[in-house]
Amino acid sequence: MRRLNVPLGDRGYDVVIGRGVVAELASLLPAPAQRAAIITQDGIPAEIVLPGLDVTTFVIDQGEGAKTLNTIETLARGFADMGLTRNDVVIGVGGGMVTDVAGFAASSWHRGTPVLHVPTSLLGMVDAAIGGKTGVNLPEGKNLVGAYWQPTGVLCDFDFLETLPQREMRCGMGEMAKYHFLTGDNLLAMDLEERVARCIEIKTEIVASDERESGRRALLNYGHTFAHALEIATGHELAHGEAVAIGLVYAAELGHNLSRIDVDRVQEHRNVVAGEYDLMTSPPSGLDADELMALMYRDKKALGSGLTFVLDGPSGIEVVSGVEEEPVRRAMEAILR
Repeated sequence: MRRLNVPLGDRGYDVVIGRGVVAELASLLPAPAQRAAIITQDGIPAEIVLPGLDVTTFVIDQGEGAKTLNTIETLARGFADMGLTRNDVVIGVGGGMVTDVAGFAASSWHRGTPVLHVPTSLLGMVDAAIGGKTGVNLPEGKNLVGAYWQPTGVLCDFDFLETLPQREMRCGMGEMAKYHFLTGDNLLAMDLEERVARCIEIKTEIVASDERESGRRALLNYGHTFAHALEIATGHELAHGEAVAIGLVYAAELGHNLSRIDVDRVQEHRNVVAGEYDLMTSPPSGLDADELMALMYRDKKALGSGLTFVLDGPSGIEVVSGVEEEPVRRAMEAILR
């Protein structure tokens, strides 16, 4: 078992990593809590034992279609019925969609109620459950409504990964591929558990240095601008991690079009995504370039004129604002063909 700390002053918390660590849940609960609202989904193989607490479980629907303000309203009304107070606790048990929804519901209830996350997917462990980003989607875009709300703790129990469907594992691999380019670490030389732990270490360190994404934390969005557009354009037939994998290759093509990286570096992106992580490098056929452009302009990272991307370059991965439309479209042509 490893216990990492996210040092954010009075908002700091521990991330507990290992096998069987769900047994440590009670050690992360806020002391005053008398009630717990567990938010989960059907089929999540998690046994949560909370002796001494009045527990109510809320089962939300599957898929990004349930990641909406309607779901938040349903949960909030359930919180009211159970008498949940700001001294109690919300617990998100599931993948990244569950922790996003649970975190936002907790941030909104009584203007801020403690939340604790138990991610059961690879994507949730290496990305969604850590860092305090919460939110839901609108028809106009992904994660457009949300809040920064740090959890009181996160439990990453590797036992959950043993029963994870293969597609869910691939979703997590898309985010793990991102860390390969962010750090230069030889993640591929590690076994899965070591790799997960290293990704969590990287994210906790970045979050601690830039909690609200005013600078360095934006690097965690590498590959995400195009990925979010793909998710919406495909009606979420592409899952988040699958879209991120394609988004990494797109970001490399765009970096090459802007003369930031050479063709060998683009090929390295393709080799890592396809060859090492066995993920798609091109989206499904039939997508409309104009729709993808419009969706990227709505991205919440857009600043002022032009588009904002996280791109590779001579100084490594960095945020690039004001990217004009022509190179964006050329890179899209390379990825859509």
